Amino acid sequence: MIRKTQLGSLKLERLRKKVNSNDYLYEGIQRIALILSNELLDISQGGLYHERQRKGRK
Repeated sequence: MIRKTQLGSLKLERLRKKVNSNDYLYEGIQRIALILSNELLDISQGGLYHERQRKGRK
């Protein structure tokens, strides 16, 4: 049986691998750029929605 600390360590290791991946970082930067562009241009309807809009958060 896996303990909570072991599970946390496994999750942390997976996250470290993702963050060290250039593709993962590139996709994250692109997502942030899309969200900021939509916010700056006040595009709130139509097109792609970011996570906060999909979940109904402001």
